[in-house]
Amino acid sequence: MTNSRLVPQQWHDLPFGEVLQAEIETALAPWWPRIFGYHLLKVGALSSQINSLHCSITRHFSLFDGDEANIQADPNQLPLQQHAIDAVISCFLLEFEQNPYQILREFDRVLINSGYVFIVGFNPVSPVFVGKMLPKYQSKLPWNGQFFMPSRVKDWLGLLGYQVLADERLMHHSLLGPVGRQTKHHPWWQKSLANWLPSTGSVYVIVARKITVPFTPIKDKSKVSAPNWSTAPSVGRTSL
Repeated sequence: MTNSRLVPQQWHDLPFGEVLQAEIETALAPWWPRIFGYHLLKVGALSSQINSLHCSITRHFSLFDGDEANIQADPNQLPLQQHAIDAVISCFLLEFEQNPYQILREFDRVLINSGYVFIVGFNPVSPVFVGKMLPKYQSKLPWNGQFFMPSRVKDWLGLLGYQVLADERLMHHSLLGPVGRQTKHHPWWQKSLANWLPSTGSVYVIVARKITVPFTPIKDKSKVSAPNWSTAPSVGRTSL
């Protein structure tokens, strides 16, 4: 169940939301021609507004608790059959859910084998975390949400049997002042972070693929008894 905290419903609910959306769409664009199938599921209000027109998947659906959704539902309990979806997009959804791992489990349940998941979130080891330390912003979006380490999200995906294909960082900015696209030049510190500490981008984009490995029983060599040479037939021996 979605918790009672303030949750973004439109990109302009976030500071510099249009810039964030544009950066994320640019990062996702190279993946669209590389994935195929019949059903692309966009979970969450922000995900539903991501441009995926160049995706090779045939049908695109949005799912969230809102009138504009193709499917109105709680992401904790997706009303979909198992192995029915080819790819899932989740933008800034885990930050505002009480049980983010349950969300990922639901993604896993509905994804086909070899399906893709795209997860976008705020990185706590980045300039954007400054807002969480300032009382003025702690009750505002997005700082009222819970920021998860990208490594933790990847660990969750690993437990579910996913191979991480990409882990990219965007927006080396605190979102508390003008961002690069709204100024003629990027601040020097923003350029320095991007060049010398690329992992400190305020937004992470993780792409992972569901891997199903068939298990073949392997005989335990420790249980294979050694041959009894006393009873084995002699070969090439002559009696003296």
